[in-house]
Amino acid sequence: MTRERLRPPPLPARTPPAPAATGRRFLVRLTALLAGTPLLRLAVARYAVPPGEPDRVACPRCGTPLGLDRPWPALGPAARCAGCRARVGAPPGTVELAALAALATLVAVPGTPAERAALAWWLCCAVPLVLIDVAVHRLPDRLTWPAAGGVLALYGVAAAASAGTDPWLRAVAAGVGLALAFAATTLLLGRRGFGLGDAKLALGVGALLGWYGWPVLVLGLLVTFTLSALTSLALLLARRVRWSSHLPFGPFLALGAVAALLLTR
Repeated sequence: MTRERLRPPPLPARTPPAPAATGRRFLVRLTALLAGTPLLRLAVARYAVPPGEPDRVACPRCGTPLGLDRPWPALGPAARCAGCRARVGAPPGTVELAALAALATLVAVPGTPAERAALAWWLCCAVPLVLIDVAVHRLPDRLTWPAAGGVLALYGVAAAASAGTDPWLRAVAAGVGLALAFAATTLLLGRRGFGLGDAKLALGVGALLGWYGWPVLVLGLLVTFTLSALTSLALLLARRVRWSSHLPFGPFLALGAVAALLLTR
């Protein structure tokens, strides 16, 4: 018997998923996105209030309640109150466009089901957080803490399933370390440093990027600070802001995290 006959037969090549199956998965995700955008718009409408004020539960002009128990156009792209037709919450179409960008990110970044669930959870929290921070320079605890806790919990599921404890421990260390670094600037520099809301958002961002490795975290921070610096310089040259102005940092932190994930996949 020759040596060639002793060799095991080659394994069959894995065939890529059929286009029809890929299209069905995309349609399922798109349907889930369209079903979830009213909740995202409701979160923006409730929490986009100045610091120290209570959450918005009704239209500020006519008092029509904001909620899912009755139809109100502010849950849709028009963003108008059902009672007086006043604008409520985020501008028309912004939540939907941000949600589409989040869906594109989720489709582009590969991973196990638990890893995708962690990314999807963070993106669902990041969309209203970015819009709220742009509107009122505020990152509410009711979104930042669940964002970080959900990411760590779902990555814990991924670690128990197949990934092992090393990526999860790295995610915890990255999240806690980044949050402490941001909080330290608040204590040392006061209003010139990052806010505590930025530190709480950094907890989830650090965990999200730390799961994929320290280089991904470093890249995310580089993109974040580069975008922030370029935007500040452009606004200064256009005389839209002054040197003493304080730009919201949450959007840059979220965009930097998404960019790092897309550039390293």
